[in-house]
Amino acid sequence: MPDMDEPRQRELGERERGILALERRGFSGPGAKERAIREELGLAPVRYYQLLNALLDDERALAHDPVTVNRLRRMRQARRDER
Repeated sequence: MPDMDEPRQRELGERERGILALERRGFSGPGAKERAIREELGLAPVRYYQLLNALLDDERALAHDPVTVNRLRRMRQARRDER
């Protein structure tokens, strides 16, 4: 008999979907993104970026939003290549 929790394990949680949604948006001024992170997700920016980095390696995130995840993966790799 299939595990009833299995489909939920394959889907991103609300917080993960919120992080990806925030990354799709453009932000106008300095500090605007950090303010949105705090107000909309209730996270400290440092924690947000830790979660985002882990999310970029999660295949569920890629399936949910391939355009955003691939863009962010390319940006992350470019930063690593500069070091």
